[in-house]
Amino acid sequence: MKEIDLSVKIGNVVLKNPVMPASGTFGIESCEVCEVEKLGAIVPKSVTLHPRDGNPPPRIVETVGGMLNSVGIQNKGLQHFLDFIIPFYKERYDVPLMTSISAYSIDEFKQMVQMLQEDGRTDLIELNVSCPNLKAGGKAFGMSSEDTYSIVKSVREITDKPLIPKLTPNVTDITTIASAAEEAGADAVSLTNTYIGMAIDVHSRKPKLGNIIGGLSGPAIKPISVRMVWQVAQKVSIPVIGIGGIQSWEDAVEYFLAGASAIQVGTYNFVNPNGMIEILKGIEGYMQQHGMLSMKELIGSLEIE
Repeated sequence: MKEIDLSVKIGNVVLKNPVMPASGTFGIESCEVCEVEKLGAIVPKSVTLHPRDGNPPPRIVETVGGMLNSVGIQNKGLQHFLDFIIPFYKERYDVPLMTSISAYSIDEFKQMVQMLQEDGRTDLIELNVSCPNLKAGGKAFGMSSEDTYSIVKSVREITDKPLIPKLTPNVTDITTIASAAEEAGADAVSLTNTYIGMAIDVHSRKPKLGNIIGGLSGPAIKPISVRMVWQVAQKVSIPVIGIGGIQSWEDAVEYFLAGASAIQVGTYNFVNPNGMIEILKGIEGYMQQHGMLSMKELIGSLEIE
């Protein structure tokens, strides 16, 4: 039996397989219950330049088919990430590290990328452009083709690391945003981030989240995200990383058929911390069943009559 090649290439980095966690759903404690060495990449929680306390509680609300979160990117800042988080992963696992960064201005993005470039231990950089642009009154960078282009273009000039903008689905046409990212020099795009949602306690007549609104993730969003991945894959020539509601190998294969080169598992990690490894085995079994020897045969192989 011939060995199946699960590897995929993002920029100048080859991942041994296309499965990785979504930022914010995988941390140091996850390593105790997940076979990390088998992952295609490690993606810790998004980090900001300076420490953040995050949003007021409650921060998590369960919904039908998913959950709402409004954590607010609580973290100890990039310097702490460089001093403690990166060493933890790099000293233990021979797996590429994708650092997800969030910032509130183009200058902050540039400063963070410069720090990561000089440090050298990050293999790939995810640009969380779904965060608010303070100069634009809180509108997310990723809701504007021009802002997305400006961020990617400005940091492309200072790093040779693969750049992957993480796109928000809360836009009219996500393909225009993805195209702007590619034109500016992105090596891939990941989509989608969470969908803006809200939940209300009918008894107290108050919002269930402390921040009132939050990001919806989980199985409920998968059909919409698969559609967006399919649309973007038709418009760009760079790899697309699919995210949203993946909780089985069948879900993952849907994304690959739609054109995704890799996938990130998010909410399901809270349900099954080793679920990514089970999904990976299922992908391999599917490819074996259909006589596919490499991911190139699977990616974008959707048949439309």
